[in-house]
This record gives sequence, structure tokens and C-alpha cells, in this order.
Amino acid sequence: MPEELASGKLILDEPAEAVARLRIANPEKRNALDHEILDGIAETLPRLDRGIEIRCVLITGTPPVFSAGYDIGSIPDQSFERDAEALVAHPFHAAIEKIASHPWPTIAAINGHCLGGGLELAVTCDLRICAAGARLGMPPAKLGLVYGHTGLRRFLDVVGLARTKELFLTGRNYEAARAAEIGLVHELAADDDLEGHALDLATEVAGNAPISMRGNKHAIELLNAHPMLSEQHEQALVALRESCFASDDFREGIRAFAEKRKPNWTGR
Repeated sequence: MPEELASGKLILDEPAEAVARLRIANPEKRNALDHEILDGIAETLPRLDRGIEIRCVLITGTPPVFSAGYDIGSIPDQSFERDAEALVAHPFHAAIEKIASHPWPTIAAINGHCLGGGLELAVTCDLRICAAGARLGMPPAKLGLVYGHTGLRRFLDVVGLARTKELFLTGRNYEAARAAEIGLVHELAADDDLEGHALDLATEVAGNAPISMRGNKHAIELLNAHPMLSEQHEQALVALRESCFASDDFREGIRAFAEKRKPNWTGR
């Protein structure tokens, strides 16, 4: 049964084997990210690291919007400076870091417009599948906001220097096809097929070898964070690769491939 979190503004369910889905459910505010939702994400991601029981996390929104970003529109003028900065500095940062550091693959199913902090949340996920009718954009230039450096770094990692400048200096909203062209999203799906396609992708990812998924994700993140590896990092990555050869799952994967059957992963 779905679990309601954040006063019902975040819904957790498990729609397929080894797949957990978090749905932002704040439609009255276009799925804007408030304190409760962000705290709910930060608290829930660690709960979903349960051995090989959950091997992929899918994050989406309640139609017709993925997320309009930070919920700062209702903050009163007299406390705006303090409360707006506090929202971005703590609960948003904490939620994003929990997504970024989650050891299993994460997928953003962008079911509708995805703006500002909502786009950073999506970009933080490992993979992004997007409804063809969605629009994506970063509006800080239209709002007078200097974006946080950790968020800017995520966009630099995903779309590079030139496109990050384009996103943040023009403040344009991109059609989904254009977002795919510049690498903001990996796949497009028809609006009415997005949920099914996203679940198919999550199921495909979750069906892969647990040791491989965790190990490769960790190695990729480490290499991206440290282009010049220290001797310690190099040794750790070599040890990580060598460890798979002694695993039961590697032998099972080889046997299953030869026998043309679905592997029975154990995570060992």
C-alpha cells in the first residue's frame, strides 16, 4: 500500500520488484518543494537502502507538473530574507545530497514542467526520462537569484560549461526535445506513456546485478569528483573491481547468460 509522507505531499510505493517510487504530491502549488517535502525526501532515501530489496528509486510528480521548484512564493516579506535562504540552505540541500549519495540508481520521471529547484532535483538523479510535452528551465535570472555553487556544479557535470551558462544567463524554458538535445534528459516518452515507460526503465535497471550497479555508480562518482586520482583512490577502485571476481553474483551472471535465463541475484 502507498505510504503518505510529509502530510500527504509525498507518496511512497513499490510499483515493481526492487523498485521504490517517490511521488511529489503538492498539486495546489504545482508540486513546489516545501520544508515538509524536502525533509521527507531526506528522511526517506536512507530507508530505501535495504540491501538488495530496493535496487532503484524512481522520483516523479503528481500530474500535470513534476515540480515548479522552491516554495518561496508564500513567504511573507518581513521574514523573506531569512526564510527563503533557510529553505535553500538546509532542507533543499539535505534532500539533494541524500539523492546524490544514494548508493542505488535513481531515476527522475519528469511527467510535466520541471523548473528551478525541481530541475536540480531531476539533474541530481542518475537517469532522467521526460514527457514530450514538459518544459524545463532555470529561472534565477528572471528572479534575481544567485544560484548555489553546489547546484551549479551539478549542471556543469551534466551539460557542461556552455550549456550551463545558457541555462542560467538566459533563464529560458526548454521544450523536452531541446532538453534531450543538450543532455538534460536521457529519454523522451509520450505524455500519456511517461509513467509506464519510466517504470519499465526502473524495472530494467533494478534487474541488473546489484554488485555491478552499486560498484559502477560509486566508481563513476569518484572519478567525476576526483579527475586526478590519489594513490588511495586508485587502490580502492582496483580493489572494488577485483572484488567482483570473487562474488557469487558474477558467477551467477555468467551462468545465466550462457543458459539464456534471468539471473537470480543475491548481492553477494
